[in-house]
Amino acid sequence: MNDEGHYTTTQSLDQLEQEIAGAIQAIKNDDSAEAFRIKYLGKKGLFRSLLKSVKDLSLEERKTYGGKLNALRNSTEERFGAKPWEESMEGGEEECFDPTLPAWPIPKGSIHPLTKTRNEIVDILVGMGFELAYGPDVETDYYNFEALNFPKHHPARDMQDTFFVSADVLLRTHTSPVQVRVMENQKPPIRSIMPGTVYRNEEISARSNCQFGQIEGLYIDENVSLADLKGTLLSFSRQFFGEDTDIKIRPSFFPFTEPSLEVDVRCFICKGSGCSVCKQSGWLEVLGAGMVHPNVLASSGIDNEKYTGFAFGMGIDRIALLRYGINDIRLFYENDTRFLRQF
Repeated sequence: MNDEGHYTTTQSLDQLEQEIAGAIQAIKNDDSAEAFRIKYLGKKGLFRSLLKSVKDLSLEERKTYGGKLNALRNSTEERFGAKPWEESMEGGEEECFDPTLPAWPIPKGSIHPLTKTRNEIVDILVGMGFELAYGPDVETDYYNFEALNFPKHHPARDMQDTFFVSADVLLRTHTSPVQVRVMENQKPPIRSIMPGTVYRNEEISARSNCQFGQIEGLYIDENVSLADLKGTLLSFSRQFFGEDTDIKIRPSFFPFTEPSLEVDVRCFICKGSGCSVCKQSGWLEVLGAGMVHPNVLASSGIDNEKYTGFAFGMGIDRIALLRYGINDIRLFYENDTRFLRQF
């Protein structure tokens, strides 16, 4: 019974409901499901034809028949959308068997090299007395820029190509906003590190990605000096890269630190003699750092006459590239088990 002329009364809709229930139960695969959809729910299907015929009924019949027809159509769409036939297609031992899977014992996974690198960095810094702090990936312009001494329309904002969600909301370009949130909610002394993912609107290449991991550190107390920063970085470098590692400090510029500097470590692969990883220089650039700018302290509610501090930050992906001698950052994100199982 599939001619719409047979279903023009409310009683006949009861028969249609039984027919549909049986038809759904009879669906066994995607082909029969598509045949059901075309017959009953398609643009030229039975329900579309019946709804067009409602206009020819009397007002009283429209209310009764039309309401029941709409209800039946809605319930049919819900039952069909739930795909009850898929349950009967699952679970068979023969149907689920995949001969391409490895034999027993199943190989175990390993820690991702980026996670491994991050954990090692965090463990060293926590051992030096730093506490972990986290913040949102989606930030406001205030925390990501203004509170860090990036005024509106400041050219330094061009240093970081930004993913904007709206005029004042964005994906954070560094984990420095967490520093501001920590300073707003905690009184000195402060000694915190902020690991997390950051986002920049950059072209994906062997050396850059639009998202990457970063860890920043912050120390604020009375009488904190540049010597404290140097000692902290030297201690970290020797624990992470090796006991014979030396560091080299170069002047740089960051709006949220003054003075600002960049740190190189003596190449831990060639021990300073020159190799392809350090581009024959004997040194590797690993992080940026500096003394926290007085404006940043003041905007976070900290007395910049009484307290000073330093901050530093490093890219986890870059550290991992250097440490493992990898020449393409994209390898970290392609989930190629041949690459990952090396770690």
